[in-house]
Amino acid sequence: MTRPDGEGLTDEQRYDQGMAVRRAVLSDAHVDRADAATTELTADWQDFITRVAWGDIWSRPGLDRRTRSVAVITALIAHGHHEELEMHLRAAVRNGLTVDEIREVILQSAIYCGVPAANSAFRIAAAVFGEETS
Repeated sequence: MTRPDGEGLTDEQRYDQGMAVRRAVLSDAHVDRADAATTELTADWQDFITRVAWGDIWSRPGLDRRTRSVAVITALIAHGHHEELEMHLRAAVRNGLTVDEIREVILQSAIYCGVPAANSAFRIAAAVFGEETS
């Protein structure tokens, strides 16, 4: 019996599980681009994030993917990781969040992460979702 954190799975099984989740959340096109850009320098990193972030954490049953997306969006806003935020806004929609719900997550984050962080997040969201920022 395997535990929810992936213990008991081989590294190969964790990688395969992670790749399936990664593709479902981020899209085949995104993962294919990341794989194509993998170099000798980044190969171990790609393996690590696939096994650990996607195979262990995103695969746990304790939170659904919608809830995980809310947590990720908030954390990315808080830390100013704009490139990752753009990617995870798209992922959040794939995970079932609506643009209206994402708006609420960004508004909520303004209180705890700061107004400048929320300003940046709204600018990125408008670009991702094709809305005017003015």
